[in-house]
Amino acid sequence: MKKKNILRIIGGKFKNNKIHIKHSKKLRPTPNYIRETLFNWLQQYIQDSKCLDCFAGSGILGIEAVSRNAKYVTSLEINKKNTKKIKKNLNRLKIKNIKVICINTINWLKKKKNQYDIIFLDPPYNNSILLKKSIILLEKNKWTKKNTLIYIEKKMVKKKLKVPKNWIIKKEKNSKNIKYSIYLRK
Repeated sequence: MKKKNILRIIGGKFKNNKIHIKHSKKLRPTPNYIRETLFNWLQQYIQDSKCLDCFAGSGILGIEAVSRNAKYVTSLEINKKNTKKIKKNLNRLKIKNIKVICINTINWLKKKKNQYDIIFLDPPYNNSILLKKSIILLEKNKWTKKNTLIYIEKKMVKKKLKVPKNWIIKKEKNSKNIKYSIYLRK
């Protein structure tokens, strides 16, 4: 059976448009029902927000954010094929306010010091080290500011995720083997 290579934008001005993705075992886009919950959580904060998508993959989280009137999104993706596919989808939809950078997220977080309103952290599930390093660098290098919202999606494990003391859990949900949460930086 052939896997679906299309995602649907679930809300905002690009609602019901399709995003074409390359089928890959390594690419695991956030499912529709989780994206719907996530953007319901973010609906009062997304307007004119500056967003950072640390592990863009298909680019769907950034596209959903812009569809719902985020000011702009910086999307980081290490895989060149995924980066090209995201750019192709953005061109097709005529989206100009998403900057896609083909780079190792950890290396990028070590160097720059821009602050964002909303940060998406959805690294590959089998790599908890990426998540831990990202969290440390986001706080250490001042990517976050007071009231930054940080979305974390990860494989459900018994071990509790270690976050900075000034990150307060705002919303959290479990689904199958996925845990997804919104943290508010105080």
